[in-house]
Order: sequence, then structure tokens, then C-alpha cells
Amino acid sequence: LNTLVKDVEADFADYEPTNATRKIQDFVGDHLSNWYVRLCRRRFWKGEYEADKISAYQTLYTCMETIAQLMAPVAPFFSDKLFRDLNAVTGKSDAISVHLTDFPTPNEALIDKDLEERMDYAQRISSLILSLRKKNSLRVRQPLSKVLLPVLDEAFIAQVDGVKDLILQEVNVKEIEYVTDTSGIIKKGVKPNFKTLGRRLGRHMKAGKAAIDAMNQDDIANLEKAGKYDLVIDGQTFELQMEDFIITSEDIEGWLVANDKDLTVALDVNLTDSLKAEGMAREIVNRIQNLRKSNDFNVTDKINITIENNPALQPAVEEFGDYIKAEVLGDSLSLEDDVDGEVVELIDEISVKIAVRKV
Repeated sequence: LNTLVKDVEADFADYEPTNATRKIQDFVGDHLSNWYVRLCRRRFWKGEYEADKISAYQTLYTCMETIAQLMAPVAPFFSDKLFRDLNAVTGKSDAISVHLTDFPTPNEALIDKDLEERMDYAQRISSLILSLRKKNSLRVRQPLSKVLLPVLDEAFIAQVDGVKDLILQEVNVKEIEYVTDTSGIIKKGVKPNFKTLGRRLGRHMKAGKAAIDAMNQDDIANLEKAGKYDLVIDGQTFELQMEDFIITSEDIEGWLVANDKDLTVALDVNLTDSLKAEGMAREIVNRIQNLRKSNDFNVTDKINITIENNPALQPAVEEFGDYIKAEVLGDSLSLEDDVDGEVVELIDEISVKIAVRKV
């Protein structure tokens, strides 16, 4: 948040309200709403109102209050509405309007670049994996065994390890494996980005395209590691940046590959019987939770669960029955031939009856 305040303050000082507004928009959409709030849902709703939950709410409040102040110069009415709605609950400020408060100033001591880089890795890696799942119709509830991450530099492993549990939970993958040599594992291609190269190379564009098309795997690896590439044409050296290239990755058998600038992920899509059973267990949990909600059960109500017997469900119930009960507050779980319950649809066009009864 302090980095945002610093950047927005600088943009306003340079009379660049458009840049400032875009930074606010990106922060709210990408980082606050679709990341922090979504990942903190359990902190907001589960457990007692104690330190962790209080911290989650106070962090969100601070972000929203600061956003109202940052956007006040360009969105005066909405920012004032947001500020006054917040302040009406807390009485934190004596000001009756956001326009009577001081503009935020960044606290440089609270800016942690290493933490920002870790979260950037977490968001980008998660986004790449989720995009592969969506593109190939792999349900997020279906666990996968492994994702390969080519190592970018010496600090990369330590940085990703700091958010590894978050990534694995977000994308439902069991393990991250780091690889330092991707030869034979991931094959990449490269082509020029004409939008940026045109102004750099000018009349040398044709020769530059030919040189980039001729780059091999080692050249691409060196480019990704260094973040730049010296292209020599007719004795003249042009220093190209990552933005001047479009790097692609080819899928390999049993894996899906995607990349975002310097980051590449390879997702193992081979499904074992155990993974399939766990995926079915997660689907069962979802349907039971829906039944709890439709029956107006309290979140603390314990239940007995009876599911219509079906061979496709037996491995899930036998191997992951304790997991299912723990997730839905189940006292008992059984498969029976005759069930007086509601018909629910699972995956692969499987429909079964499920009965839930309060203990």
C-alpha cells in the first residue's frame, strides 16, 4: 500500500492523473479485491473475533480509507461517499469529508521490496497455472501432482518458497519442483515484438527479425536470465530488452506449459487413481455444503451424511471420508443403496441422492 501511495503521489506531482488512476485501479482490482480479500475469506468469517481476524479487517479498512483519499482528486463524489461510509462506522476521523483530510504520505520504512516480489511471484505463478487449467478444462477442485518452475536466479527459490504454501493451495497442486536446466524438459520459441522493436531497429528491422528467428535454446535462456540481449547488425550493437521479444513455450507429453515474461510453469496433468478420488471428494464436499446452505443449517451444526451408493464414489469416500466429514462438520458418512435425499449432480454426468440430517 505504501508503494502505491508513493507512486500515486509522484504521478500527481508530475500532473499525470491518468497514470495515478490506473495504478489505483490495478491495486484495487488485482491486489486488493481479487487477491487479498479472496484469500482472506476464512480469516474474515471463521473463528472468534481475535487477533488474526482483527488484523485482517483492520488491514482492509486501512486500504479502503487510503484508496478513498488517493482517488479524491479524480473521483471526488465516490471517494467522499466511501470515506464517510467507513468513518460512520468507526468514527476514526474527525473530518466530515475526505476532502478535509490530509493526502496520504508513504511510510518508506514499511515498504518491503522482497515481500512485494514474493507476492508478485505468487500471483503470476498462480495465474499461469489457473489459465492452463481453464484452457484445458481441468477443474480447480481436481488436485494435480506437480508443477515445474525453471529457476530464474539464485534468490528465486527462496522467494518462491516463502509463498509456496499459498500457491499450492490457490491452484490445488501437491508439489513445486525447481529445475535449473530445462533442456529436454521445456522447449521455448522466440519471435520479435514489432511494436517495440520498430523504433529501436528502424531500417535494420528485417535483419533483426532474421537474427531473432535464428536464436537457439541457449540464447533464449541467456535472454531470460539477463533480461536483455545485445543484437549486432552490420557492426552496430542494439541493446534489446525483454519487452522486445515474445517468448512462447511448447507443451510436452503429459505436461502443459505457459510463460509470462521471465516466468515459465510446466504443469503435470497426469492423474493417478488417488488424485481422481481426492477430486471427487472435493466435489462431494461442495455439494454437501450447498445442501447445508439450502437447508438453513447453522455453520456450527453437525450432521450425519448418507450418499447413494455408486462405484464412482466409493474410492473417494473410502480414502477421503475423514476429510469430507471434517470439511462439512459431519459426524458420520456412509454409502447406502436406498437414500431418501436430494438429487445432486457431480462430475462426469454422475447424479446421486445425498441426505444430510442434523445430529
